[in-house]
Amino acid sequence: MRIRRPRRVFAQVLTAQVALTTGVMVLATGLFLAPLSAQLDDQAMRRALSIAQTTAADPDLARELATTAPDPHGPVQAGAERIRKATGALYVVVLDTRGVRWSHTHTAEIGRHVSTDPSRTLAGRQVRQIDTGTLGRSARAKVPLRDGRGRIVGAVSVGIAYDSVHSRLLGTLPAVLRYAGAALAVGVLAALLLARGLRRRTHGVAFADISALLDEREAMLHGIREGVVAFDRHGRIRLVNDEAGRLLGLDGRAAGRPLDEVLAPGRTTDVLAGRVAGADLLAVCGGRVLVANRMPTPDGGAVVTLRDRTELELLGRELDGTQGLLDALRAQDHEHANQLHTLRGLLELGRHDTAVDFVTEVTSAHRASAEQIAEKVHDPLLSALLVGKAAVAAERGVPLRVSPATLLPDAVVDPRDLVTVLGNLLDNALDAAAAHRRAEPFVEVELRAEGGTAVLRVSDTGAGVPPGLRERIFAEGWSTKAAPPDAGDHAAGRPVAFHRGRGIGLALVRRLAERYGGMARVTARAGGGAVFTVVLPEALTPPPDTPDRPLTAAGEAR
Repeated sequence: MRIRRPRRVFAQVLTAQVALTTGVMVLATGLFLAPLSAQLDDQAMRRALSIAQTTAADPDLARELATTAPDPHGPVQAGAERIRKATGALYVVVLDTRGVRWSHTHTAEIGRHVSTDPSRTLAGRQVRQIDTGTLGRSARAKVPLRDGRGRIVGAVSVGIAYDSVHSRLLGTLPAVLRYAGAALAVGVLAALLLARGLRRRTHGVAFADISALLDEREAMLHGIREGVVAFDRHGRIRLVNDEAGRLLGLDGRAAGRPLDEVLAPGRTTDVLAGRVAGADLLAVCGGRVLVANRMPTPDGGAVVTLRDRTELELLGRELDGTQGLLDALRAQDHEHANQLHTLRGLLELGRHDTAVDFVTEVTSAHRASAEQIAEKVHDPLLSALLVGKAAVAAERGVPLRVSPATLLPDAVVDPRDLVTVLGNLLDNALDAAAAHRRAEPFVEVELRAEGGTAVLRVSDTGAGVPPGLRERIFAEGWSTKAAPPDAGDHAAGRPVAFHRGRGIGLALVRRLAERYGGMARVTARAGGGAVFTVVLPEALTPPPDTPDRPLTAAGEAR
């Protein structure tokens, strides 16, 4: 029957851990017992050598060997047996230079030649070995026996029964196996606990399923049209999908680094880091309007989702502009109706010359206003924006003036950016001037070209911006609109309220200016109000070089 391989992660880990622990314990036990056996053999041979050296050091033994004959009842045999019994050795054999035994455990062997070659010992060398003799296998040692003059007169051979060594080794096995079994049990228990922990963390999913889930997660994260940024508990970036990288300008090297190292300080960084609380928080990054939501994770990290709201914001502003144009057209409809009624009355009264003058004056005024803007601002989108805003301003009772210094003849690199900047500034200026009524409210716009640099300046007769807020109003989430009725300390009805809201207009203005390498600032206007100045280097296309024209006699070009 074929054993089926477990599919669950915890079962595979448990099986692998048990097999690994068992193998390690078997190997460790073998590695322990192998040197232990060699160590016991060495100890037995050392013990035999020590007994042999002690026996050979007895001066009476050499004298008795020289003065007596081999005899089972002789003094040599008696002394050797006494030493054997005292030390527990297997045998203590004393032999002469011919290899004849003078002592032995079995007295019948006395007077016979030894079974092993004694030449090395009789030559003056000590011998240690595990060998087999007449008494069986033993750990033995042989040393030369010298007389009082140092001459070799024989040898002493001592043996330790090898069975005792083997029994000592076998005696250690139960303890070794107990320890090995205990270690194996601890290892299996640890493997079981580890497997259970893995089962909880993986929800019992198999390795193949985990791999498939990871592949699906990667495909989903990098395929959705919503930015996802994941952080660990220390605030380091763990994951940035493709959309988040595009929206925030991050690359693959951002993973593993703190957020403050890869993003410049600002509201976007604060929102991603969780220093700003709330849902659907607005942030501006690289000219894009983002909606961010941060969700904490159980491990102390967080996941932030980002949605690109730039197109919706632009559409909303276009709708606002369309609504303003509709209001302006509605006002002009009433104005034209009044003018037609006046013209009809003049005709019915027979004052035809006056009627002709009236029509001429009305048409000339409208044409002159549009033509004046078109002459000063050559870009059609910007001039159309100014004409439309002029109509809206007239409807709101706030005249829109074009500064005499306005002149923008160069081609604009990206007219949409200038439309965004100018439209935001004009909307804020009209709101401020309309909210803070003066005797003669107005908004004045100035567009000027200085080489390839475009300078936009919009001033109004509103309440102005306090010095302490002149930098803060360019941050995301701040608005210069009047506070809503539930704005807390900033009650509705104040001319201009600076409250924490969801404004992004001025933030977009500054981001676009910085993208062009320029700046945006606000100052006070003489007589009251505010002046917003935006400088956009390289926003204009310089005119091509014109060939030299012929000069008149006075030196002036024709």
